[in-house]
Amino acid sequence: MAALSLHTSYSLLISRNSKITPSPSPSLNTCTVQQPRAALSRLHMLFHFAAVSALLYYRLSNLVHGTVPLLSWGLITLSELIFTFVWVTAQAFRWRPVVRTVAPENLPGDEKLPGVDVFICTADPRKEPVVEVMNTVLSAMALEYPAEKLAVYLSDDGGAAVTLYAMKEACLFAGCWLPFCRKYGIKTRCPEAFFSSFGDVERDVLEGDDEFKAEEEKVQSKYESFKRNVEKAAEIEDSVNDDRPPHVEVIYDNKRNEGIMDDQSKLPLLVYVSREKRPAYPHRFKAGALNALLRVSGIMSNAPYALVLDCDMYCNDPTSAKQAMCFHLDPKLSNSLSYAQFPQIFYNVSKNDIYDGQARTAYKAEKNFGFSTKLIDSLQASLNGKDVNEMGNLCDATVEEAKKLASCTYEHNTRWGKEIGYSYDCLLESTFTGYLLHCKGWNSVYLYPDRPCFLGCTTIDMKDALVQLMKWASGLVQVGLSKFSPLTYGISRMSVLQSMCYGYFALSHLLSISCLLYGIVPQLCFLYGVPLYPKNLIYFSPAEVAANTLTKSHVDNVFQVTNPWFAAFATVFLSSLGQHLHEVISSDGSVRTMWNEQRIWMIKSVTACLFGCLDVLMKYIGVAKANFRLTNKAIDQEKLEKYEKGKFDFQGAKMFMIPLTMLVLLNLGCFIGGVKGLISGGDIGGMFGQGFLSLYVLVLSFPILEGLIPKIGK
Repeated sequence: MAALSLHTSYSLLISRNSKITPSPSPSLNTCTVQQPRAALSRLHMLFHFAAVSALLYYRLSNLVHGTVPLLSWGLITLSELIFTFVWVTAQAFRWRPVVRTVAPENLPGDEKLPGVDVFICTADPRKEPVVEVMNTVLSAMALEYPAEKLAVYLSDDGGAAVTLYAMKEACLFAGCWLPFCRKYGIKTRCPEAFFSSFGDVERDVLEGDDEFKAEEEKVQSKYESFKRNVEKAAEIEDSVNDDRPPHVEVIYDNKRNEGIMDDQSKLPLLVYVSREKRPAYPHRFKAGALNALLRVSGIMSNAPYALVLDCDMYCNDPTSAKQAMCFHLDPKLSNSLSYAQFPQIFYNVSKNDIYDGQARTAYKAEKNFGFSTKLIDSLQASLNGKDVNEMGNLCDATVEEAKKLASCTYEHNTRWGKEIGYSYDCLLESTFTGYLLHCKGWNSVYLYPDRPCFLGCTTIDMKDALVQLMKWASGLVQVGLSKFSPLTYGISRMSVLQSMCYGYFALSHLLSISCLLYGIVPQLCFLYGVPLYPKNLIYFSPAEVAANTLTKSHVDNVFQVTNPWFAAFATVFLSSLGQHLHEVISSDGSVRTMWNEQRIWMIKSVTACLFGCLDVLMKYIGVAKANFRLTNKAIDQEKLEKYEKGKFDFQGAKMFMIPLTMLVLLNLGCFIGGVKGLISGGDIGGMFGQGFLSLYVLVLSFPILEGLIPKIGK
């Protein structure tokens, strides 16, 4: 996900105060265009576009002037037009590839760094294991950043007693964990990761130090005790409460210990927030939780920058906040920079996505931000350049005001969710809010460091993965077809390339329609001998070969039998595969990686993406309403074993399996029937394209057959 912040209140914003702007030299970051890669990409675009244009010309000219079957040709032409549209929008990503680097060593001293608030959201301890959430909290607390300028907020949207208990236990463990990390310069500051095989390399380097080994064993023992306590509490009580008053509790107030503790022992501000929930009031899902955190933090720490983390996405590099500051404190970027993005990478699989830390500054009257004098005063203080460490101790009155800000009625008659904070117009709150920021003229940067700044655990079975993807597909397609469509609303407010990128994200799931048509029409036409593609092979009957009656006229008619338009189709197919292979290999992948990605792409296109598009249709006609589906992040051991063996686990994914099973069986039946027809004297030249396509899909579908019929894998 990409997280956005209050600083982005669109036209209501006042420019950021210049008090924190550092000296323009030395340089904090660099941006280099990858010229060879850009030139190669543009050359390939031209080549591929020429082949696609020839293909579409062949299709459309035959539809208009030919004698082809209108229904089958019309459907396959529609699917190819969608493929072309999505391909065109995707080229914006390849037009000008850049690489950014940062120089945290050139940042000003700790005393001059601005404050950072870390927001972590959780909603259900049964689907988001509490120990995993606390590991994220601990990794955020251990960021290499001045403790007095760092605050960590946990939003518990489930209101679970075990989460609050775990938060207090985590704070106690942080008292020994943070000094341990700082003393030995440990980079892996998520304790679960450090004490697992992921931390072997780092531990091996330090094992020679007897003092380190003794302290490590002591800290690990305390961590295991912490885990047992939390897991035992979760077994007793892990229920959520969706009808409750607001609860805000300061777990650790760093201001009370200021000047007493040394730098190694300092802890950041730690706050637990469970906003009010009532059945009669809309709670706006995660966007509502983040907006509540923005308000609560505004009167407690009031940091000008915020870092938003998923509850299962721990900080893997303690310098991540400082890396983001290399952009936010650059005077050439800071006036228009909304957020810095990092790739979202999983330690059990790799995926490029967006993660960020970003800025927050805003001010407006009560009708926009609500009737909280403390919040308005706090926002005004930030505009006047008041630093986070000048806010003072957190008294009981501040906590009571925070509860008011976390109530379910506070946003009534305000601009929260409309022009302030995270947008409520889409369930994909961070992606959509980021899009609106770009529409308002704000910029962003993307940094892909050698050491991943954040690592998380992705879904390990097909059901959870497809449910998550369906949620994303539904939200994005809904935006793409709304008044906020990047190709209408966006293109008039941002660059063409940027609107094309957003257009790809919003509408690429329409490929499910193309895949569905390509999974039905060519196969049925192959079965019944209806040609859809130009001829490719010359075929002589067995009787002609046996009688040796081939004459010069047969050879002269080669170019009449072989349609030259077949080259356009073959070029598009090979060009697409070549481009995919190049991108995988250049990213340190393999041919097997590419092949697996092809399989996954096919599966998700005709399942989750298709259901996501259908979900949008159902909402438009009023059959369904918006519904947030929380992704299950609890690990099932049996599913984990299958996942590690590379087995596709379709257990529990019956809804998704219906179209997938039907298409695979249809393809299998049509392929067998079509081959029988060719053996009986069919037109091999005219059916070659469809036969090859059907065979290719069958090979891609083998994991599906393996999942449906486990005996195949034995």
